Amino acid sequence: MNAPFKVVIPARFGSTRLHGKPLLLIAGKPMIAHVCERAKEANAEEIIVATDDERILNAVLALGFQAVLTRENHESGTERIAEVAEKFGWSNDTIIVNLQGDEPLLPADYIRQVAHALANQTQAGIATLAANIHEADEIFNPNAVKVVLDKNGYALYFSRAPIPWHREEFKQSSPTPFQKGGLFFRHIGLYAYTAGFLKKYCAWEASPLEQIEALEQLRILWHGEKILVQIVDKAPPAGVDTLEDLQRVEAFLKN
Repeated sequence: MNAPFKVVIPARFGSTRLHGKPLLLIAGKPMIAHVCERAKEANAEEIIVATDDERILNAVLALGFQAVLTRENHESGTERIAEVAEKFGWSNDTIIVNLQGDEPLLPADYIRQVAHALANQTQAGIATLAANIHEADEIFNPNAVKVVLDKNGYALYFSRAPIPWHREEFKQSSPTPFQKGGLFFRHIGLYAYTAGFLKKYCAWEASPLEQIEALEQLRILWHGEKILVQIVDKAPPAGVDTLEDLQRVEAFLKN
């Protein structure tokens, strides 16, 4: 079932590593324009940029997309999206995709896929994506978040550590590339939720596991909720956190 869905793009001006990054130019357009275009290509029924800054608001409106000012004191993009859902009075079964404002290269197909995956099951109020890991370097990289799944494709745990631990292979000093039954997955930080799930999430306190790993999604597992994980062919190019990332994305688009 290809259910209708909305895309909300949280976009802050005050990034600590790259100030004002939603408005920085990539291939002659503000980065936020590229992100909005990915959402449009995904055929979202509604696209809203949720920002805390009038400069971003005005830039998005000038591009012909919808934007709304949200509170400045949100601790996460998820909370900012929940405010949007409340402002617009969306019903509890409305599907909302959280598309980060610094992901100009995220494929439109992935946006559709995570929304439709959520719509086509009933056990979880949230869905996300993952891709197979084939190289040991990636599973040992703490910046690559790993996820372990159950037999039905729901998350058992997310971690920056190498999970699951392959007892025989990982004790080698130089682990070889591996494809052990497709058990090793890298999490891709794209989420679809129902508006009703967002209400529950924002009422929960941060969990100890979330604070230890610095992974917001662990709050959901801590509270006993399921997260559906849809597998895609490969992880998309990384988003923009630094000036070097901005230059990398510019070169990618030129090529």
